[in-house]
Amino acid sequence: MSEKLTRPSGRMHRLAGSVSAAILLIGLSACQTSGPSDITGSLGETAEATPAPTDPRRDIATYHERVRANPKDTDAALKYARALRATGQRAQAVAVMEQAVLAQPSNKALLAGYGRALADNGNFQQAFDVLGRAHTPEDPDWRILSAQGAVLDQLERHDEARQYYASALKIVPDDPSVLSNLGLSYLLSKDLPKAEETLRRARGRAPDDMRVRTNLAVVVGLEGRQAEAETIMKADLPPEQGSANVAALKRLLARRDASRTDTDKIPVAASRRD
Repeated sequence: MSEKLTRPSGRMHRLAGSVSAAILLIGLSACQTSGPSDITGSLGETAEATPAPTDPRRDIATYHERVRANPKDTDAALKYARALRATGQRAQAVAVMEQAVLAQPSNKALLAGYGRALADNGNFQQAFDVLGRAHTPEDPDWRILSAQGAVLDQLERHDEARQYYASALKIVPDDPSVLSNLGLSYLLSKDLPKAEETLRRARGRAPDDMRVRTNLAVVVGLEGRQAEAETIMKADLPPEQGSANVAALKRLLARRDASRTDTDKIPVAASRRD
């Protein structure tokens, strides 16, 4: 296991600490109309595993009963844990997935879900180890490769993280979720021009993804181009939503400036895709 990279100092040290706390947190962000509240990343679940928006509290009751009736119901366990994460019950989601994996230790879908729950709960090294068991070199899953990269970024092992993103991009060239995580990786290591370049590529592939748009706007704002950052945030949106997003961006950048004592950390936000 490689040594951690040297921590950035001064203003970028404070920024990196805040971004590191937010880069891959997952869950359901129920609405985009309130504007972004943080820099966000993605652990990316499979498309077929991502349900249409539902009421997570109702899902908790539904899938809890299904898991009680059949502890080996993989679909119920995954959806139960997802609903728990969506309501902030991250430790409980980890417990649910741990029990599911104990019952079916070779189930790749459950291992992937367990790894995501661990990462969401801040257990990054354990998450990385579990995610590594969720696929094989002979049959790699690009979503899990990207998730492993995001976890390595949390562990400040940025060069290693980018190797995982590169492997994912070989499978899905220019995937916006992978590019977004890669852009945040460059931000964490203080390479703002590279971060902007990568996030512009991501936005070109997913112009309507608010997560990607937010990340790009933050980087542009950090480079001192506030007006351009605000334009990015409100482009092609209804006036009310655009104004809300710009206000949220200003708050985010203001927190960075106000965190001179390292006591004001940017709060963690959930990503749009689970």
